[in-house]
Amino acid sequence: MVQLHRQQLPTSEELPCSDDTPVDNEDQNFIPNFLLFLLEFIRGDRDDWFFGVDMGVYHTTGITPLVPVVPDGFLSVGVDRRKQGRSRSSYVVWEENDVVPVLVLEVVSRTPGGEYDRKMKTYAKLGVLYYIIYNPEYWQRDRHQPFEVYRLENGTYRLQIGEPFWMEEIGLGIGRGVRNYAGVEREVLYWYDRFGKRYLASEEAEAIERQGREQAENEVQRIQKLLDRYRQQFGSLEEE
Repeated sequence: MVQLHRQQLPTSEELPCSDDTPVDNEDQNFIPNFLLFLLEFIRGDRDDWFFGVDMGVYHTTGITPLVPVVPDGFLSVGVDRRKQGRSRSSYVVWEENDVVPVLVLEVVSRTPGGEYDRKMKTYAKLGVLYYIIYNPEYWQRDRHQPFEVYRLENGTYRLQIGEPFWMEEIGLGIGRGVRNYAGVEREVLYWYDRFGKRYLASEEAEAIERQGREQAENEVQRIQKLLDRYRQQFGSLEEE
């Protein structure tokens, strides 16, 4: 392992933003981006978190700090959402007060990417507390479950039970859910609250609110029709 003193470590401007490895399925981009947009909706008033998608995470626990690990998605807590008011091109641990991601997400693709061995060892060594593996298409091939949550315990990842799974240290749960958008249904990952209630995206919340208003209006119309029918048959209430 190459040892470099902190003053010798490169800056984020000097490092590539990722390893340029192309994704081979839509979910690898869509799933983490949906979690990011959902997090912006439910925690948009807070500035103490950062969620990266397909972004290089540079650290000093590997063979060399010049080679990043690139999760499909990751969450860090206790860092600025925008570093010095700017967007990050990569996540450089030694420039983030040594705050490592608290959660990492990998979406398994057609080509096995070491999610259950090589990457798991890397994230454990880095100290990532929660490791999420989403494998809806190839779980039988890999002899695993479609959705797995691992928690780092004494340097080793232990598979957790329950879905959605509540992560106390983050204040969020995570699990699967079906999203209907433009008439098309697809399974995605959602954030959940401690009671197992799913956080909805803005358009979903708006659609439910709109549906509630329509139901209320329909109920008012129904009651009004009943009153009109009653008056027609028995006369007005004032006459009685």
